[in-house]
Amino acid sequence: MFDMFINAFNSATTLEALIANFIGVALGIVFGALPGLTAVMGVALLIPLTFGFPPVTAFSALLGMYCGAIYAGSITAILVSTPGTAAAAATMLEGPKLTEKGESLKALEMTTWASFIGGIFSCFVLTTIAPQLAVFALDFSAPEYFALGLFGLTIVASLSEGALLKGCISAALGLLIAMIGMDPLSGDMRMTFGSINLMSGVALVPALVGLYALSQVLVTLESILKGTTLNAATISRKGVTFSEFWLCKKALLLGSVIGTFVGIIPATGSGTASFAAYSETKRHSKHPEKFGNGSIEGLAATESANNAVTGGALIPLLTLGVPGDVVTAIILGALMIQGLTPGPLLFHEQGTLVYSIFTALFLSNLFMLVCGLFSVRIFAKIVRIPGGILMPIVSTLCVVGAYALNNNNFDLISLIFFGGLGYVLTKASIPLAPLLLAMILSGIIEINFRRTIGLFNNDYTVFFTRPISAFFVIVSILIVARILFKELKKYRNTVHGQESL
Repeated sequence: MFDMFINAFNSATTLEALIANFIGVALGIVFGALPGLTAVMGVALLIPLTFGFPPVTAFSALLGMYCGAIYAGSITAILVSTPGTAAAAATMLEGPKLTEKGESLKALEMTTWASFIGGIFSCFVLTTIAPQLAVFALDFSAPEYFALGLFGLTIVASLSEGALLKGCISAALGLLIAMIGMDPLSGDMRMTFGSINLMSGVALVPALVGLYALSQVLVTLESILKGTTLNAATISRKGVTFSEFWLCKKALLLGSVIGTFVGIIPATGSGTASFAAYSETKRHSKHPEKFGNGSIEGLAATESANNAVTGGALIPLLTLGVPGDVVTAIILGALMIQGLTPGPLLFHEQGTLVYSIFTALFLSNLFMLVCGLFSVRIFAKIVRIPGGILMPIVSTLCVVGAYALNNNNFDLISLIFFGGLGYVLTKASIPLAPLLLAMILSGIIEINFRRTIGLFNNDYTVFFTRPISAFFVIVSILIVARILFKELKKYRNTVHGQESL
């Protein structure tokens, strides 16, 4: 066994593998930082270039791309309110606020360290208890997936605390948009209005870029038309201090645990993990009032969670042959191209290769930390660019990012639609995060609810008789009850205050 570990380490640390890993991370940061050029696209484009490589070298490059892209999606989210990837959507809750306060460097450094910690934590879990956790994930069937999706949707209540009605309106709109397209079970068309472009539903990337990026451009354009001068944002030279970092230790741990756990469960993804970690960190924080106003603690939670998904998603892939997210589904194809069949036998037949992949993932996170800390001050200078110059650049990236994934002109129409929708919602002070989260979780909730009802003959009690689903349903109910109680208490205090006047 010891000899196998040594051989695996030697394989992953050859000069060829290290160079491939480093280049993968560097390219991943580029793909992640540019809106629309997702981790999925980066890994997919890299696979043909790795056909002739030895397996360890190929997977070093692919895992480097994966880690770098997931991390870098937060860079533009923090600096120009444009999430580079769907995984960085939750970063929008705190990152832009920190930039507005002149603390972009602090936000970027915390993001880099949090991403590294989340990634390394998931690596340890992957290496030590992968088979046991995969067996636990194997117990998930339709009721458990529905309950998990429902739990994710209750995060809407936490994100909308203080404006619950507007948050619910936003979430309901997201659920409605997610229903567009072919019914996943019956195949019937829903709200397509005869358009073949809507048969497969609304593409997430144009929606994401439109909601968060193009809408911001429109808001800035409105300021220009009103005669407001757009000045460059302020930036401090002060990064994150050790005391600030230490205060976030609980958020980092919670985000890492949630991200790894969500990553293990197939078809969830880093977007769900980030929102879940943010919500739970806010719930357990000593200063929840700071969340939504530039909380470094909230940023630490979201970034550690979305990078912890990278290791967690590899657990079901390698042990069961079930990809944890879209990127690992592509990596599954890369495994098969290399003549490898993921599953329990892979550990016995190719043990050295498996642990070489584990080592490569550790190294990918280490390279991500080095590249991130080296370039973070360069990225921070983006906020010095005046808005009048920066916004046309952002607009161009929006168009390129929305079009590049599918090379579909209809995605540009989606981009414009969601940009306008995001602008209207922003002006109405309706939060965008619940809409996006509802779009992400809708498929998980609908499909698995209908499957459960069909499998268990309309027995709704099944959600409470199965331990895992019962746990998530009960926790969801408690979270909603807590939020409603606080809203009711706030309403009563307001009424009593008006009566006293």
